Amino acid sequence: MPPFDAIIIGGSFAGLSAALQLARTARPVLVIDAGRPRNRFAAASHGFFTQDGNNPLAMIAAAREQLLCYPNARLIEGEVTEVAGGDGAFEVTTGAGDAFRARKLVLAYGVSDRLPDVPGLAERWGKTVLHCPYCHGYEFAGRRIAVLQSHPMASHQALLVADWGPTTLLVNGGTEPDAETAAKLAARGIAIETAAVLGLRGEGEGLEAVLLADGRTLPVDALYVGPQPRSNSDLAERLGCAMDETPLGSIIRTDERKHTTVAGVFAAGDIARVPHNATWASADGVAAGVFLHQSLVFEPLAA
Repeated sequence: MPPFDAIIIGGSFAGLSAALQLARTARPVLVIDAGRPRNRFAAASHGFFTQDGNNPLAMIAAAREQLLCYPNARLIEGEVTEVAGGDGAFEVTTGAGDAFRARKLVLAYGVSDRLPDVPGLAERWGKTVLHCPYCHGYEFAGRRIAVLQSHPMASHQALLVADWGPTTLLVNGGTEPDAETAAKLAARGIAIETAAVLGLRGEGEGLEAVLLADGRTLPVDALYVGPQPRSNSDLAERLGCAMDETPLGSIIRTDERKHTTVAGVFAAGDIARVPHNATWASADGVAAGVFLHQSLVFEPLAA
């Protein structure tokens, strides 16, 4: 029998939440984490139950410490490069050449954000360049907001964030909104700026203005963008998991138990759902851990 009942690939909000549920069953569980959580660029996580305003890396560190209080739980740092075998007998290999065996897997390796190529944008990501208003909008409430049209949902994003402050949609030299969308934007008091964006201005990570191609500057305190999420691994595809296309890219198809289309493989977090945030990722991890445990109990009884 494999030494671990479950290996969890990825140790951020989803993976650690799954691991904690499994650790509390007294089953042997291993977390392998590459140490690149998506929200590491943000100084604070908001909207997370009892953790509002806390640093996400500190939250992960506390979760690791709590997990390792359980003697049946183990965590190693590394990147999984290969997975072989199948349900009941998976073998996972890291880039360092270490191999581990488990009966079940949870994929929770997360995504990385590909940002628009605008000078000054990347260094402000997670501070004054934002994506989720529920995570960071309150801190800029009543201040000057802009939304960069870098994805098909930009107008939708602008309509939403206008609740937090006076908003301008930066068309960035692209296609202007159609008449119906323009009417909705006007109804929400959203201005439309058609000039291309050349860069961002502000002291350090702060944002004061957007530089436009015609030489004008638009005063802005926070810029919302729609990054293109990119999965941190192709393990799901190599395992044969079915994928679904969404406006935010491909995600792993799962059922209500977070089970993928491959026997014995569960998936949780941003790689397996839309929309995204830390609370949803954690909740997905709880579901994956609980239902993985139940599969260990009930599948042998049905054989």
